[in-house]
Amino acid sequence: MISNRAKTFSDRYPFVGPIMWILCVEYFIVQLVVALDWKPAYSIAANTISDLGNTACGFYGARTVCSPLHSIMNGSFIVLGLFMMIGSALIYQEFKETDWSLAGFGLMFLAGFGTVLVGLFPENTVSALHVLGAFLALGVGNVAIIVLGTALKVPRSLRVYSIASGVISLVALGLFFTQHYAGIGIGGTERIAGYPQTLWLIIFGMYISKNHYARLAKK
Repeated sequence: MISNRAKTFSDRYPFVGPIMWILCVEYFIVQLVVALDWKPAYSIAANTISDLGNTACGFYGARTVCSPLHSIMNGSFIVLGLFMMIGSALIYQEFKETDWSLAGFGLMFLAGFGTVLVGLFPENTVSALHVLGAFLALGVGNVAIIVLGTALKVPRSLRVYSIASGVISLVALGLFFTQHYAGIGIGGTERIAGYPQTLWLIIFGMYISKNHYARLAKK
């Protein structure tokens, strides 16, 4: 029943799903705004993305943390997660081909849920739920990109980009969790694990939107 409604909605409003993923760009914009309000200055290498959502000022582990706009950052995590979930549910309707495509979009939906958890439970609150959310967002989300890059009938360049993006991010995530930061710091390593995923969502959303515009132009 839910799937049928999603299919009907996607057919009637085909741009909504891809627009949700394109709007994930808000995640980068909000990070910049929140980081610029730090005193002392926020460090891309020494501070994690989650530090931007930390609700207290002081030392968190070995890092100095003070994010006055933490509520905005945590709201951004939640919005990003919702965009990922809604976009996954709607874009999937355009690729109902195999169990693998269902698995890929399902995993990305789960990654979106994890991102919501990251926003609801900042790193200095319920640590277990924050870590679970981060694992779902980065680990499961990047696996989803690899699955979708393999399963979907998209241009070869997009397939190669998707698989490469997911693999590189998973390697960086492994280094992050094992505390091997390859000379670029905890923040730099985390960004290589996370940023390609968000960028992929934006690019894939633009690809789907372009296809829709092309179809409308032919009518």
